[in-house]
Amino acid sequence: MISPMSKLRGMRRRCSNAIECLVRGRQLEKVNIGHLTYNQDGLACVHKCDFLHDPRFQEAYSAGKATQSWKESSIHWRVQVACWAASHAIKLEGDFVECGVNRGGLAIATILFSDFASTEKCYYLLDTYKGLAETHLSAPERSSGRYLNLYDECLDDVRSTFAKFSGVRIIPGTVPETLAQVTTEKVAYLSIDMNCAMPELAAIEFFWPKLVAGGIVLLDDYGWQGHDEQKEALDRFAKSKNVLILSLPTGQGLLLKP
Repeated sequence: MISPMSKLRGMRRRCSNAIECLVRGRQLEKVNIGHLTYNQDGLACVHKCDFLHDPRFQEAYSAGKATQSWKESSIHWRVQVACWAASHAIKLEGDFVECGVNRGGLAIATILFSDFASTEKCYYLLDTYKGLAETHLSAPERSSGRYLNLYDECLDDVRSTFAKFSGVRIIPGTVPETLAQVTTEKVAYLSIDMNCAMPELAAIEFFWPKLVAGGIVLLDDYGWQGHDEQKEALDRFAKSKNVLILSLPTGQGLLLKP
C-alpha cells in the first residue's frame, strides 16, 4: 500500500512535470513566433513559403504590384492562391472571368503565372474602374463608408496594362448590369471581389450554370472582418447548391463546381 505522504510526493512530482512541460511549450511557441516565415496581409505563420522564391511567381507578383492595385500593401499569399486557382482552371474547358478588377493586379498576375496568353481562352474583366457604385450598397454597407472614395478612375490604365493580350475583354460598368456582356457559355475560373453583397451574389448566380465541372470560384473578401453581408449571402448561395465554401487563412474563400 502506498502511504498518503508518498501519494502527495507523487502528485507534486506530476504537477511539477506538467508545469515544466507547459513552460517548455510556451517557450517553444515563443521561439516559433520569433521566427515567422510570413507576416503580412492579416496572416502570420511559421510554415514553409517556398512560392515566395519561385521565379515564375515573383515575375507574376511583381507585374501585379506594378499596377498599383494594392498600393503599399503586400499580399503575396493571396496572389499565390489566385495563381494556383488559375493554373488549375487553365487546364479546363472554359474562359476566365474577374468581377472586381480595380487596376488589374490580380488578373495580370494570374495571366502571367498560368501562361494564359498561350491559350485561346478569353479573360473577361468587369469593373466600374472608378470604385463602388453607392446605389448597389446596402444601408449598413453604405453607412460604414469603408470603400467610398477609395478608388481612382483607372480605365485607361487598365486598357494599357492589358493591351498586348488579345484574349482580354475589358467590360466597364456595374455588376449586375454588365453581366450579359460576358458572352461565353463556359467558365473555368471566376474571381469575385466587389466589396459588397448584392453584385457578388448576382455574379455567382449568373455564372454558376456556366461553370464547368471542376471550375473554380475565388472569393477575395469571404473571411475578412467587416464583410459579413457578403459572407452570409455567399453561404446561403452555396447551401442552396449543396456545396461548401472553403475558408482560407488568407481571408479568401474557395469553391469548386462539382
